[in-house]
Amino acid sequence: MASHIVGYPRMGPKRELKFALESFWDGKSSAEDLEKVAADLRASIWKQMSEAGIKYIPSSTFSYYDQVLDTTAMLGAVPDRYSWTGGEIGHSTYFSMARGNATVPAMEMTKWFDTNYHFIVPELSPATKFSYASHKAVSEYKEAKALGVDTVPVLVGPVSYLLLSKAAKGVEKSLSLLSLLDSILPIYKEVVAELKAAGASWIQFDEPTLVKDLAAHELAATLTSLSGVTAYGFDLVRGTKTLELIKSAGIPSGKYLFAGVVDGRYIWADDLAASLSTLQSLEAVVGKGKLVVSTSCSLMHTAVDLVNETKLDSEIKSWLAFAAQKVVEVNALGKVLAGLKDEAYFAANAAAQASRRSSPRVNNEEVQKAEVHFLQAAALKGSDHRRATPVSARLDAQQKKLNLPILPTTTIGSFPQTMDLRRVRREYKVKKISEEEYGSAIKEEISKVVKIQEELDIDVLVHGEPERNDMVEYFGEQLSGFAFTANGWVQSYGSRCVKPPIIYGDVSRPNPMTVFWSKMAQDMTPRPMKGMLTGPVTILNWSFVRNDQPRFETCYQIALAIKKEVEDLEAGGIQVIQIDEAALREGLPLRKSEHAFYLDWAVHSFRITNCGVQDTTQIHTHMCYSNFNDIIHSIINMDADVITIENSRSDEKLLSVFREGVTYGAGIGPGVYDIHSLRIPSTEEIADRVNKMLAVLDTNILWVNRDCGLKTRKYTEVKPALTNMVAAAKLIRTQLASTK
Repeated sequence: MASHIVGYPRMGPKRELKFALESFWDGKSSAEDLEKVAADLRASIWKQMSEAGIKYIPSSTFSYYDQVLDTTAMLGAVPDRYSWTGGEIGHSTYFSMARGNATVPAMEMTKWFDTNYHFIVPELSPATKFSYASHKAVSEYKEAKALGVDTVPVLVGPVSYLLLSKAAKGVEKSLSLLSLLDSILPIYKEVVAELKAAGASWIQFDEPTLVKDLAAHELAATLTSLSGVTAYGFDLVRGTKTLELIKSAGIPSGKYLFAGVVDGRYIWADDLAASLSTLQSLEAVVGKGKLVVSTSCSLMHTAVDLVNETKLDSEIKSWLAFAAQKVVEVNALGKVLAGLKDEAYFAANAAAQASRRSSPRVNNEEVQKAEVHFLQAAALKGSDHRRATPVSARLDAQQKKLNLPILPTTTIGSFPQTMDLRRVRREYKVKKISEEEYGSAIKEEISKVVKIQEELDIDVLVHGEPERNDMVEYFGEQLSGFAFTANGWVQSYGSRCVKPPIIYGDVSRPNPMTVFWSKMAQDMTPRPMKGMLTGPVTILNWSFVRNDQPRFETCYQIALAIKKEVEDLEAGGIQVIQIDEAALREGLPLRKSEHAFYLDWAVHSFRITNCGVQDTTQIHTHMCYSNFNDIIHSIINMDADVITIENSRSDEKLLSVFREGVTYGAGIGPGVYDIHSLRIPSTEEIADRVNKMLAVLDTNILWVNRDCGLKTRKYTEVKPALTNMVAAAKLIRTQLASTK
C-alpha cells in the first residue's frame, strides 16, 4: 500500500505553536520551553500519520516561522544588516530576519503563490557567502527516526528558492538569480549526503515554480535540478489539465507517480469514488506498484482536525475533511490500490456527497434569481457597473465636502485588540455578559480610539474595529450561506493564524452589518470617519469556498450583499467608505492565459459594491503584501477614489511602476512604514519615504498612511509610530508651502 502526505499544518490543533512563539517573543518563556512545544507537536504529527498507515511521512515541514526562511538559514544567506558572524543560525538571527528588531528592519514578506500564506523573501547577490548554517532537516529526520518513524525529509528545491528570491538592495535588478545556482547546489549536496548517512531513503524536493509560465532558461535549470529523481508528484486537483497530460505523454519508465488527488487547499471531504476512478486510470499508465496516493499540496493550507469542531452543524460537518481527516482519506484510497477497500467508509463518503448535492441549504432560489436579474439588467444596458462620473471630477466634489489638507493622513482600519477587549467579545459570545454590557464596552473602546486619533491629529479616522474578530469572519457571520468553526485555524504568517469561514451555499445579506457602529463612531467626531468593509474578492479568497459552482458566481453574490451595506452606510451619513480588497492579487491564476478572465470578474465584483453611490461619497480600498506591478492596470480599472497599498516592506517596488510611466489619477497611499516590524520609524525616515513618493506621484493625490491594520500590535508601538507619521506629513506640507 502506497500513500503519501506532501506536508502538514504546524501550528497545532489548538494553536499550541502560536502561543509558545508569542510567549517566547515577549520574554515570558525560554527557548527550551519553545523547543519543547515544537518537539511535542512534531512527534504527535508523525505518530498520527504512522498510526493511520501513511507510508511516506514528511519531516522538516515544521517551521518556527516559514519554510523559505528555513531554507535561507540552511544556506546561510543572511543579509549583512543582521550582523550574523557564522556558525549554526539560532533563534535570535532567525527571528530578526522574520520580524526585524529594535534597530534593523525585517526582510520582505509576500504571498506564497495564490494562497493567503506569506513567506519571507530571500535577499541575494553575487556577493552572498553561502554556507551550510542550519542542520534542521537532518536533525528533524533523526528526531523522527528516534521515535520509530522513518520519514521523507522535505526541502524547498534550489530553483524555486532562487526564483522566489529578490536581488538585495544595491544590486542590479537585471541580476539573474539563477546564476547563483552553482553557488547553492554544493550546500544542497551536503544536506543530501547527511540525510543519506542518517538513513533517509527518500528526499522530497518541492519545486512549486514549475506550475508557473517559466522562461526557457528557468525551465532548463529546473529540469537540470530534477535529473536523477525517482518519483514525480503532481497536483491533480488544481492542475486540471495534468491528468490528460500524463495519460497522453506518460512519465519516464520505471519512475513513481505521486498522484495528488486529495485536495490540500480546501476542507471539503474528498469524492472518493471520483478519486478512485482517476487513480485507476493512472495506474494503467504508470503500472502497478508505481502509483502513490497523495495530497495535491501541503495540508498546511487547511484546518487541522475536524474532531475539535464539537458545535459545528452535523449535516455540514459530514461534508468536511480537515488535515487529520485527509490523512485518512489518502490512506483509504491507498488501501484500495492494494486490494483492501473499506466498503463502509466509502459508502459513508458517498452518502455525504449525495447529501451535499441535494441539500436545500446549499441552493437559495431567491438569491440566484436576484443575482441573474441584476447581471442581466446590467448586460442589457451595456453596463459594467462603473460609476458614471470620472474619478477626477469625483475627487473634486469630495474635496469640497471633506476639506482635507494636502497629504491627508489616515490609518487602514483596525487598532490594537487588547486582552481585555478579546475577553469582552469572548464573554459576550458565551453569554456571560449582557448585550447592553457588551455594547457599552465596545462604545468605550471606540471612543478611546477616536480620541487617540484626534490627539494625534489624523485627518480621516477609523473606529478601530473593536467589535470584529476577523475582517472576513465578522462579515461571514452576518451573511447567509456561511458556516464557522471553533478551531479551524490556518497559518497566515509566523504566529498569525486565521479562521476562514466556510461558504457552503448561496450568499445574501439579511440585515445591515456595520452601520450601527460606524454611525456611532461618526457621531463622536467632526472629522470624517471611514465605514470599514471587506470586499467581495477578499471574502471569497479568504474563505473555504464551495466547489460546486464557479468561484465568480459566489463572488457576484457576495458583491451584491456588500453593495447593500455600502448604500446603507451612505444613507447613514458616512462620507468615506473603505472596501478592502487585500486578497485581489492572490486569487490571480498561476497561468498567464487565465489572468484576464479572473481579473475581469474580480474587478467587476468590486465595482458592483459601490457603483450606486453619490460622487461626494469617497470610496477607498486597501491591498497588502503582494506583487502588484503586473496588475496595476486592473487596479486602476477598479475605479476606487483612493487606494492604500503595502509599499514599505517590499523596498517600495510599487513606486517603480509609476517611474516607468504608468499614470494614476486617483488618490493613492503607498504605506510609509511596516506595521509588522518591531521598529518605530522616525519622523525623518517617514518624511524621506514620502519625498520618494512625491518624485513620481502628484501632491494632490498622495495620502500618508501605514501599510496595514494594527490589530496585532501594542499601543506602546502604535502611538509613537503614528505620531511620527503625522509629524512627517506636516513637515512636508510646510516644506511644500515654503516653495510656492
